[in-house]
Amino acid sequence: MVTKNIYDLSTYKFELPSELIAQHPVSPRDSSRLLVLDKESGQIKDEVFKDVIEYLETGDTLVLNETRVMPARLYGYKPTGAKVEVFLLKKRDQFWEALVRPAKRLKKGAIINFENSSVEVKVIEDLETPGAKLIQFLNTSNLEEFIEKHGEVPLPPYINRSANEKDKLTYQTIFANKTGSVAAPTAGLHFTDELFTKVQDKGINIVRILLHVGIGTFRPVNSADIRDHKMHYEYYEVEEKTAQLLNETKNNKKSIIAVGTTVVRTLETVYNEDYGFKPCSGETNKFIYPGFKFKAIDKLITNFHLPESSLLMLVAAFAGMDNTMQAYNHAVENKYRFFSYGDSMLIK
Repeated sequence: MVTKNIYDLSTYKFELPSELIAQHPVSPRDSSRLLVLDKESGQIKDEVFKDVIEYLETGDTLVLNETRVMPARLYGYKPTGAKVEVFLLKKRDQFWEALVRPAKRLKKGAIINFENSSVEVKVIEDLETPGAKLIQFLNTSNLEEFIEKHGEVPLPPYINRSANEKDKLTYQTIFANKTGSVAAPTAGLHFTDELFTKVQDKGINIVRILLHVGIGTFRPVNSADIRDHKMHYEYYEVEEKTAQLLNETKNNKKSIIAVGTTVVRTLETVYNEDYGFKPCSGETNKFIYPGFKFKAIDKLITNFHLPESSLLMLVAAFAGMDNTMQAYNHAVENKYRFFSYGDSMLIK
């Protein structure tokens, strides 16, 4: 019944009333709503997230991304007193890649200072991405401590407020462990300790992978033909015990449930039909869109994503284009909350 071209960017447009964009999280985390979509029949059910366990079976494996969001947004000033924003993206040896504003006024060699600190940032060179610079921190003995103290939680641009102290907890999964992301793996935000206890009591395995979410997650797809879109590279790790348990799950013909699109991209990157999963690390720029053949995962837990985003395209690839847009229309009509602090869906 697909009437539109699945490679046409405009196919991924949908109308979203601004009041449905969640500005704050719900509490407790697992009281968020859950839309359950059966990708074979197209059937939709409205649930509460804590009941996701009803759709998981003994022997299944739940895969989490244990990345931790760093407080990546720093506010400083030039020697003239003019304000500067430094948004840290990725560490590169002794340097950092960062988005700096106002970029045009900060040339190579420019110095940025910070309130109540001797730490300085020096601009080393311009990078290919508009507004991006290679920078170096000076006069710091403990950079991680400086960033934690002076940095602000990098809330997404569609959250129309400044980050506060609460966001340092709520924009972080309860299992976040390894710092390096500039955005949360938001499907994981719904889990609580109580829910994990129920998951384990039911005999469902829980494993962790790592993918540090980069700024590319906020970048819109601008190519009219989505096949021309290029993803940014993001660092990932899969440990030996994780690979082993995933292989056992496959061999036992049980389901692998990816908690979020970052887990999907990691597992589909590393899985090989000849030897299954193996421990490894590296960088991936895998772009998943309709036509992709999934080999690693069986079910997906994911939030509701932006129109024309690469994340929505991944969901459409897994659930089917028509099923996805039908589910999104249902979510809008039933006033589900969208994006990072919003509700979620289970695609089975």
